[in-house]
Amino acid sequence: MSSHLKGFIVVLIVGVTLILGVRYALPILRDKLQRDSSDSSKIRGVLNIGTDNWIGYFPLCSPEMHRRLHDNGYTLNCIDDGADYAKRFKRLKKGKLQFAVATVDSWLLNGKKANYPGVIASVIDESKGGDAMVARNSVAADLNALKSLSPPPRIAYTPDSPSEHLLKAVSSHFDLPFFRSSDNNWRLRSDGSSEALKALLKGKVDVAVLWEPDVSRALAETGIIKLIGSGDTDKLIVDILLVERRFANEQPEAVEALLQSYFATLNHYHLNHRDLVRDVAAETSLAVDQIEAMLQGVAWATLNENSSNWFNDRGQNPGIIDAINISMDILLQHGDFGSNPLPAGDPYRLTNRQFISALYARHTGIETGAERDHNPRFAPLSDQQWKQLKAVGTLKVEPVNFRRSTAHLDDEGRSVIRKIAGNLKRYPNFRVLIEGHTGIKGDTSANLSLSAARAGAVMQQLISTYQVNPQRLRAVGYGSSRPLKRQQGESARSYGYRLPRVEITLLSEAY
Repeated sequence: MSSHLKGFIVVLIVGVTLILGVRYALPILRDKLQRDSSDSSKIRGVLNIGTDNWIGYFPLCSPEMHRRLHDNGYTLNCIDDGADYAKRFKRLKKGKLQFAVATVDSWLLNGKKANYPGVIASVIDESKGGDAMVARNSVAADLNALKSLSPPPRIAYTPDSPSEHLLKAVSSHFDLPFFRSSDNNWRLRSDGSSEALKALLKGKVDVAVLWEPDVSRALAETGIIKLIGSGDTDKLIVDILLVERRFANEQPEAVEALLQSYFATLNHYHLNHRDLVRDVAAETSLAVDQIEAMLQGVAWATLNENSSNWFNDRGQNPGIIDAINISMDILLQHGDFGSNPLPAGDPYRLTNRQFISALYARHTGIETGAERDHNPRFAPLSDQQWKQLKAVGTLKVEPVNFRRSTAHLDDEGRSVIRKIAGNLKRYPNFRVLIEGHTGIKGDTSANLSLSAARAGAVMQQLISTYQVNPQRLRAVGYGSSRPLKRQQGESARSYGYRLPRVEITLLSEAY
């Protein structure tokens, strides 16, 4: 081969390489330019979560959640797999998903095949009426009636769903013998709750295990009653958020960002119920009454409840461990497992409370106990929204003294308020209810006005002197309507001295 031909071939190869390089590099460079020159430049990554259309998961993939997580530097990609748990957990194991949602029972049952590739980082919700077993009252008036039927009643349910788990639980706890018999003629496996409802309405079955809105639709029919529902149970059908194990170890900041955004979203919807209904309607095209029926069957777990109930460490089993054990017992009784399949038989191998603990500590401001100067912004609340807040506790304060029969603070009273302001800095994320009370003597109406004026005086002092955000505070007066309990052996004079008081109660939003 001549040197000219070799040179030509080299030039040709280099040229083709350059052309291909430009062809494939241009889209990458163009994409980088678009990101770098736009608001997307602050995005640190994309978080993929495997989910389905259970209403309890809606806040996690809602428009509000997408917006808040984007503000925290991440894009959320919710992948609806139609409740194919085996596929979901397989993708979690391969790292194609960083997060996944599931019920505790489905995680135990289907996660085993993938060697439980995730940890439970949060409880999302508990079904409280969202699932139920309904029947024709002409067939069975209660669960006991099902035992004596021969042949057994025909029951429609959805396999590998919370409906089947509810059916297993009822079978175990109320001893329905036909469920464990070799005769499967009583079963009608349906493809979803709506199909099970159709079978019931057409007379193909006598009993159906449904979820909302089909539960409400069934009970609206004449002659159909509820035998039992998830609202009558505790820790039986619990939805959880799973994080892939390696991702949890390598990118904890991303997990924390997702949880922070999620609980803020949950709080927003708690305080703005109309927004929740509006967003669900836009997503599902369901009527408002159907949406309300579905929402009533869900008990979302707030950050506070996750910390205090589900992941507590107060010398007792955390709620999530109880839920795992309850579901495991049911699965073992029904032969889904021959023995406990958990690694080392330890349910704590499936949980990771560090994310809830860290987020709760930052939110409540108790991780160091140190005073803080920052004052978070609090959105204005309506009277109804204030009533929806949950009491955390009443601060221990000395009596706030006023001049007799007035709402004018004396020097000692102002000194007490200085201490109150210092305590509030330690808990910067709670709202504050300032409650005024009077003694039981005197005119009721006058007492009510005086107590409200005194609570208002404390509030104004906190705002004007200590720059506490006014949206954070609410002053109310109860007059003599809420007297303290008289202590055993307490004199009338001592008791009367304790009654006029101002109490400071910290309130938590659903966050």
